[in-house]
Amino acid sequence: MSAARPAPPTAPATGRLRPMREADLNAVHALEVRAYDFPWSLGTFRDCLRANYACWVLQHGEHLIGYFLLSVAAGEAHVLNICVDPKLQGQGLGRTMMGNLLKLARQYRAERVFLEVRPSNPAAVHLYESLGFNEIGRRPRYYPSRDGREDALVMAMELLD
Repeated sequence: MSAARPAPPTAPATGRLRPMREADLNAVHALEVRAYDFPWSLGTFRDCLRANYACWVLQHGEHLIGYFLLSVAAGEAHVLNICVDPKLQGQGLGRTMMGNLLKLARQYRAERVFLEVRPSNPAAVHLYESLGFNEIGRRPRYYPSRDGREDALVMAMELLD
């Protein structure tokens, strides 16, 4: 991934997208903990930021309401994490962030984008399918779950001009 940051993606009407900063990490992690049963650690977010991954936050006023992290290398982008505040889900913010994430992947000249998603998250699966992602495989027992482990659906999208 290039050290130079591309132009910021288009900001959604209900918030402002901006690059994540070290000072955002506690708020990002707090949102992650509210949104997921098995959240990433604060250290994982810190490592992604320090590795110069594309880390963006969605801010509304003084409140952080979403974020995404994207890794790009060798013409491929990987959605590492995307999250919308649980109180604001279902309002199109995830779709808006994914649209901006895809624009960013194109700016980095990625030819395809990959992601993993839990089959138990049908809203996310539907969102990704509606954006043009297709299931290309499964990772058995990829995610921790209350019942042990859960498979991940592996999805991909070609970024064609």
